[in-house]
Amino acid sequence: MQLRDKTDSIDSLKVPTPASAEMNLFAELLASSKPQTGPRISNNRRGIEIKSEREIGIMRQSGRIVATVLKEIMGLVKPGMTTGDLDAYAEERIRAMGAVPSFKGYHGFTGTICASINNEVVHGIPSKKRVIRDGDLLKVDTGAFYEGYHGDSCITIGVGSISEEAERLSRVAQESLMQGLAQIKAGNTLLDIAGAVQDHVEANGYAVVEDYTGHGVGRNLHEEPSVFNYRTRDLPNVQLRAGMTLAVEPILNAGAKHCRTLKDHWTVVTQDGSLSAQWEHTVLVTDQGCEILTDRDAV
Repeated sequence: MQLRDKTDSIDSLKVPTPASAEMNLFAELLASSKPQTGPRISNNRRGIEIKSEREIGIMRQSGRIVATVLKEIMGLVKPGMTTGDLDAYAEERIRAMGAVPSFKGYHGFTGTICASINNEVVHGIPSKKRVIRDGDLLKVDTGAFYEGYHGDSCITIGVGSISEEAERLSRVAQESLMQGLAQIKAGNTLLDIAGAVQDHVEANGYAVVEDYTGHGVGRNLHEEPSVFNYRTRDLPNVQLRAGMTLAVEPILNAGAKHCRTLKDHWTVVTQDGSLSAQWEHTVLVTDQGCEILTDRDAV
């Protein structure tokens, strides 16, 4: 799940609390007066956290739960299903494995998954009324809160027979994620990740969405630092340290980078109506590289 980029309000040490008017997590929604639920929202201001071996062990489990659910959904999706069907399945499976959905109740979000189709960029609200059709490009983002720690990951699924354009966009998005992950090791910086992502995206003729970034993840779903996917001097260029846990999540548009938020106050779409794709992993920074905690091939 993405962090809203507000570059004029982030300092290099602290992230404002969710109630802050200066930095909002999702499309200016945090001024909402809706009651919050669950253990996942913290008002504590924390800097970047280096996880202990005990914490890393727990995050491996939360990441494994997320990976398992997303792998199962990849094999489950077919035309005629609804995004609400997938949401119900994800919640049942997360709870069956001893975890709690990270997204459900998060600042009033009603789903266990974000389900965003075609030109929907992020934060699509699952619904029993939203039918998945042949040819759709479906993004499914979900998180699991297990023994006090989150895992977070997103996949893009081509439903049935998809266009060559949609297949290529999804493939390049996944490649850009892996290009970014290849830059992760202790001593490198966030700009190393961002540059690798941006170069691969733009070399293939696509645009990086700049409004939303990756983030630290752990006891809170969104922690420091902001993991941006494009070169910028407006966000802290943090040096990576072993024990950091990050959610890296490039979002690509087939057209322009610009987005807008619909009247439901959650669903973000491309401004020009073009397709969008996203892939995301939660990773652990190590001295030699990174460990993918949400690796679907490992479950």
